[in-house]
Amino acid sequence: MNWMMSMRGLSLGLLATAAIGLAGCSNSETASEPDESSAAATAEVDHSHGGYWCVEHGVPEGECARCDKSLVAEFKEAGDWCEEHDRPESQCFICSPKRAEKFIAQYEAKTGHKPPEPTE
Repeated sequence: MNWMMSMRGLSLGLLATAAIGLAGCSNSETASEPDESSAAATAEVDHSHGGYWCVEHGVPEGECARCDKSLVAEFKEAGDWCEEHDRPESQCFICSPKRAEKFIAQYEAKTGHKPPEPTE
């Protein structure tokens, strides 16, 4: 008779545990949703090189001499060239990571949020 009481207690314990576990898997309104700002930033990333921002290099597309080689001569003539890293000195975030701040501020002023991290 005692074994029946302990089995009943065990069954009730398992049932309660299962109920709590399943309640955590429900699709309730209190479930966390993705952050809207990160979703918006992801949705606006343009990898086509036809948009405003060069995602690969972290500068405006129209100023990206690494993508548009026709701009190289102009940067070199202006004395704005990093020979070591083969890019405009003003865009050489390797030599000076602080240079990125100017471009980040431009992106934020235009879009209202932080730019995507450069991929290269």
